Amino acid sequence: MTWSISSCFITLVVLFLWRIEDVAEACRCAPVHLQQAFCSADVVIRAKVVGVKAVSGNTNYDVQQIKMFKGPDRVIHTIFTSSSSASCGVTLELTKEYLFTGRMNTDGRMRIVMCDFIQYWEDLNHTQRKSLTQRYQSGCDCTIIRCSSLPCPVSAPDECLWTDWLLADGQSGPQAKYSACLKRSDGSCAWYREMAPSRK
Repeated sequence: MTWSISSCFITLVVLFLWRIEDVAEACRCAPVHLQQAFCSADVVIRAKVVGVKAVSGNTNYDVQQIKMFKGPDRVIHTIFTSSSSASCGVTLELTKEYLFTGRMNTDGRMRIVMCDFIQYWEDLNHTQRKSLTQRYQSGCDCTIIRCSSLPCPVSAPDECLWTDWLLADGQSGPQAKYSACLKRSDGSCAWYREMAPSRK
């Protein structure tokens, strides 16, 4: 009897720990190049966070849209996210300007999660900002493959290897900050780099 109770207790502990680990890993996100995030998103905007309120398990951020790079032909006034980080909810700072990529729900609301590309606008360089208006869109037929260790073979002509991740922080590498994966005249894809002397 004692053995059965102990066995049951151990099983419950294992299941409990497994559940904790499952929740903790629920929001593991693979790093994405800004071009990838742009192409896969329904909405890409620059906006300033001006208010926040909690509603039924969600956090609703009131935003002042500054520029729409991709999305519906209307102004976004509110962005929704889960109130729980375990459900991939995002915490934003009031009065800060961000670049947001996100999805449009079936009810027409914009929703963001931790795995979306969300970054302070001031942290984007001139090339990234400029690419949001044209270059990234023109490269949406290409595929960016993240390479974190060698060898990293290219399996198709429409792929670009993102090798910044061979460095310590791939998001700070030259391909992330200054390059876009674009179509060549023969239909294959390659990195095109643009340097900019300053930020605006």
